[in-house]
This record gives sequence, structure tokens and C-alpha cells, in this order.
Amino acid sequence: MKIHQSTYIKILIGITVSALILHFLILLKIIPYGIAWGGRLTTDQEMYTFETLSIIISLFFIYVLAQKGKFVKAIFSDKTLSVILWIFFGLFVLNTIGNVFAETTFEKWFAVVTLLNVLLLWRINMPITM
Repeated sequence: MKIHQSTYIKILIGITVSALILHFLILLKIIPYGIAWGGRLTTDQEMYTFETLSIIISLFFIYVLAQKGKFVKAIFSDKTLSVILWIFFGLFVLNTIGNVFAETTFEKWFAVVTLLNVLLLWRINMPITM
């Protein structure tokens, strides 16, 4: 059974929306920020800065994925979308490594999620025909 590229994109958007919810819960202090960013945040100001940045990047990532999946009108060319997604691929590879070495067990488990993101981005950018 062949899985269409748009299915991978939808899964990745779903994962990213879930991560966005987590970032909002941290930003709202419903979840302690000590479990995020490798356990290295020490002040509320650091948390607000890093969580806001994460939310902005995640929203941009979803928008790029939505363009790649033809769910919204593309403002970037296909080549530009691919380059952006390869950049995210690299960031998720680095994030996976960082999560493996994180100080909190909670974030270590996120290595599984970020590795899944890596694999999905690979499939999106390098579709294999069967």
C-alpha cells in the first residue's frame, strides 16, 4: 500500500500542533518550564523568549507544510519549500540529538517524536515510488 505525501504532511502537522499546545501550556505556566529546553531555562524571561520563538517557528513550519501539501495557496516555489523543509530536517536531527542528552526524562522521550519528524520530513522531501 502506497502512502501519499499528503498523509505524511498531515501527520507532521498533527505532531506540530500537539507540540504547539505543549508550548502554550508552558507559556501559560500550566506546565513547568523546567521540563523544556533541556532543563536549562532558569528565569521566566528566558522561558517567555524561548517559548514565543518556538511558537512562531512552529506556526511557520505548519504554514510551509500546508503549502507543500497544497492545503493553502503557496507563496513559495516548490524548490523554496523543499529547501525550507530540508532546513527543518537538519534542525530536527540536531534537536533529536539534543533531546537524547537532555537533563529531563520528559524531554529525553521527545527524541522519539523529533526522530519521527526527521523520518516524515525525509519521506516528504524524498518521496519513494513503489
